[in-house]
Amino acid sequence: MKNLVLILFFMTSLSFAQEEEKEKLEALSESKNLTWEANKQLSEENFIEAEVDYRKAIAKSDENSAAPYNLGNAYYYKETYSEAFGRFKQAGVLANNKNDKHSAYHNMGNVFMKRKEYEKAVEAYKEALRNDPKDDETRYNLALAKEMLKKEQEQNDQNQDDKDQNDKQDEKDKNEDKKEGDNEEDNKDQDKEDEGDEGEDGDKNEEQKDENKEGDGDGKKEQEKKPEQGDQQEQEQPQQPRPNQLSKQQIQNLLEAMQNEEKKVQEKIDAQKVKGVKVKNEKDW
Repeated sequence: MKNLVLILFFMTSLSFAQEEEKEKLEALSESKNLTWEANKQLSEENFIEAEVDYRKAIAKSDENSAAPYNLGNAYYYKETYSEAFGRFKQAGVLANNKNDKHSAYHNMGNVFMKRKEYEKAVEAYKEALRNDPKDDETRYNLALAKEMLKKEQEQNDQNQDDKDQNDKQDEKDKNEDKKEGDNEEDNKDQDKEDEGDEGEDGDKNEEQKDENKEGDGDGKKEQEKKPEQGDQQEQEQPQQPRPNQLSKQQIQNLLEAMQNEEKKVQEKIDAQKVKGVKVKNEKDW
């Protein structure tokens, strides 16, 4: 009895499995048909209709890696790289053979190249070659991705060096500006000190000028006074007679002597009026 139950259970399970497998095959078949229709629409440049059919094909079966792969190609040619990458990645996961995986990773590498994400492109191409080492196109793309990555790293290093150099130059300029500012402040302080010194010197010069003026005034006063004192001294001292000239006192004495002499002569004339003797009335001086 138990064996009969087990046989019935096994047969039922097998029937369900077969039915499920049949449904999967039918879904896969419908998915492939939709993919074929989408390919046709895409060849006729009916992108919208093609996108709709691809999405239906993907929804019908998760075993049809061609549908997301072809939709990824459609997005790639439309330059919608983010959508393309997502579909290529989905195709790589669904792929059940190395050829399909190789194609999916190869195209993921192409998307990374378009984005200039060269390091990721290198890894994608390497994964593609693991699934198909003989593909020349993938090897070429890998070499190109490595070369672009090298140039990018060199450029980044150069940019970093330039940035460091610019930072050093900026720091140097700041220090020089600060130094110039300090020098300007020092010059301003020195100018103020010089102005102060000039002011003091000016005051001293003014004082000196005032003193000189006072000295000159005193000197002039002294000089004005000296001639007066000289005149007074000259007036106080007797004048010296010039050569061949009698002094006033001598003249006075001589006049008095002459008057006396004339007085005597007049007395004689009065006494002797008979004699007419010419009197020599000549002053001898």
